[in-house]
Amino acid sequence: MRYYAHFGLDHFIVALGYLGGEIRRYFDEQHGSDVPSSWEIDLIDTGQNTNTGGRVKRLETAIDESPFLLTWCDGLSDVDPALLLARHESHQGLATLTAVHPPSRFGEVELDDDRVTRFREKPQRPDEWINGGIFIVDRRVCDYIEGDDTDWDRAVLPRLAEDGLLFAYRHTSFWHCMDTLKERRSLESIWQSGSAPWKVWG
Repeated sequence: MRYYAHFGLDHFIVALGYLGGEIRRYFDEQHGSDVPSSWEIDLIDTGQNTNTGGRVKRLETAIDESPFLLTWCDGLSDVDPALLLARHESHQGLATLTAVHPPSRFGEVELDDDRVTRFREKPQRPDEWINGGIFIVDRRVCDYIEGDDTDWDRAVLPRLAEDGLLFAYRHTSFWHCMDTLKERRSLESIWQSGSAPWKVWG
């Protein structure tokens, strides 16, 4: 939130589900101390078992006509929201996803018969892109969401792509997911180093 607020994006709509009560309690207790009073934060209960697409659909009435930034907040990056928005405004699509190079999770082992001859980091392929989970979206994407069971990645994005309404912004700088304990520790190590690429606020 501090990252996006640095770029002037300080109206947040948080889709609450699993542990939603804990998130609500955090903001109720922290407001006025850690959370700047200039931020507008809407905490909306979208159901504990609602799928990702369904959560977006449940926010439809809270979203205005302007394109909005959508993220699952399960990773960190130095994506510039202004560049992402500019890419979105350059086409007639309903959504723009941030395409990133996948991190190298596994090293390669070179073998000569059964003898290990060398270890090396998996090389990053310049033509390999994945969905980075940061989007600029038009509210009309809600027409592609049938209900609570709709999965954003498996149902909504493929349909938008089939209709020619999904575009990509290629981000080649820092991006890292936080899906595992190892990835969390890696990101915490970067943070503690004092040179985290996403630490842009003062």
